[in-house]
Amino acid sequence: MLADTPLPPGESDVVLTARGISKSFFGVRVLAGIDMDVRRGEVHGLVGENGAGKSTFMKILAGVHHRDSGSIEFEGRQVSFAHPRQAMDAGLVTVFQEFNLLPERTVAQNVFLGREPRRAGLIDRKGMIRRTGALLEELGVTFIDPSARVGSLTVAEQQIVEIVKALSFDARVISMDEPTAALSDHEVELLYAIIRKLTARGVAVIYVSHRLKEIFDLCDRITILKDGALVSTNAAADLTNAELVRRMVGRPIQSYFPGPVEGTAVGAVRLELEECGNEFVDGVTISVRGGEIVGVAGLQGSGRTELVEGIFGVHGFTRGRMTLDGRSTRLTSARAAVKAGLALVTEDRKAQGLALGQSVLDNSLLVVRSVFAGRTGASRKQVPGILSSLEVSSQGVDQEVRYLSGGNQQKVVLAKWLVTDPQIVLFDEPTRGIDVGAKVAVYQLMRQLAADGKAVLMVSSELPEIIGMSDRILVMRDGEIAAELPAGSAEHEVLAAATGSGGGADDTRDPGLSDDGSRP
Repeated sequence: MLADTPLPPGESDVVLTARGISKSFFGVRVLAGIDMDVRRGEVHGLVGENGAGKSTFMKILAGVHHRDSGSIEFEGRQVSFAHPRQAMDAGLVTVFQEFNLLPERTVAQNVFLGREPRRAGLIDRKGMIRRTGALLEELGVTFIDPSARVGSLTVAEQQIVEIVKALSFDARVISMDEPTAALSDHEVELLYAIIRKLTARGVAVIYVSHRLKEIFDLCDRITILKDGALVSTNAAADLTNAELVRRMVGRPIQSYFPGPVEGTAVGAVRLELEECGNEFVDGVTISVRGGEIVGVAGLQGSGRTELVEGIFGVHGFTRGRMTLDGRSTRLTSARAAVKAGLALVTEDRKAQGLALGQSVLDNSLLVVRSVFAGRTGASRKQVPGILSSLEVSSQGVDQEVRYLSGGNQQKVVLAKWLVTDPQIVLFDEPTRGIDVGAKVAVYQLMRQLAADGKAVLMVSSELPEIIGMSDRILVMRDGEIAAELPAGSAEHEVLAAATGSGGGADDTRDPGLSDDGSRP
């Protein structure tokens, strides 16, 4: 809570100062002497690989964890928050990736939860709605009804509610943890606009993201953490993508998007669809050969995820013809797909890919136990070697998956499928929410799968990833294949096909540059 005696006022525009912040859990040091200044009206990026200490640092600022040593000054006062509510009441609010909203209550009720305005001893519902509407209007948001039930809102709209709740505390610093992880491109632009409105009124934003484009789009300064230690704080304009990545991972990444493994040969068609369709997609004709990676691009709602779910039998095709290794096949369940040699790395690893309360070993055997029970014993012996090849960082195979970083959780998902020895691997947003180093590991695995003769089909909303990793690019629009483009196609070509526009030829950006500044 706020100290009684304010520190001497200064001329600085610094609103938050952290000095020497250290924290250990069960004897393991996770933060070691972190320093950070945050200025009024700036967007301050906080980046680093998973496990670098970003989340722990944010939780200390938010009052979730207590620091072991160091000091925090906020608004010119020494502070020590024992509870998140104390931090929020002081004006330091954190919007975590997992929202803290009650879906059955209204927007206004969530914004003022536990602090409802009262009139004559009763909750002033009209006043609460009026004040919520005023806060929404400050952000230029006219499409959210303060009386609407939160559970009826989109993810982006719920995030706006969290920001409005922060403003209701008269926040001077708002920390955002991976705020665009589940947003479409249009919703990301909306978030950008809201952040700029916040900073224009003097609110400081601490912005945590693995998406380097967002970091450079939004941030004035960037603080980099690695292994719990401070690497540097610089003006964003003084850093290049390549230098930022080098500082994050501790080494230069010569090839962010690795090319084909030497000796990789493109073989026969392993997966082929002819005029396939269901209630989500229609008239899809594609082929994927062994030894190649085919990327699937398109706007949100274009049918990308529905395509791979159709192939995998989650929503099986009701028309058209699908062949696997030349054999006509109709898959009506995920179990049948696994038996046919397919694997699907799903978009949401926490909800669809893992049993968070189970161990690394149990998660690695989830599919085998379900579909190939007789192979469980032999597969169990394979797991340590597969986990080692993926460089999974854990305290052992008995550690619960919930305690792993996002990147290591994704590697366990991959291990779960590698144990089945799939021949056709479908990836849906394979690097969403994981750090740069883990992304490279996933890319290298994909290239190795292709080198081993597997067929790889990858859905991604990140155009640099599509362009950098694909041997061919399929672009979807309105549930259909709108175009097939060669490797190395320009971003404006992919976007033109995705939107159905013929423009973009004057786009002079270099599409060969990846997020870290290297060439695919």
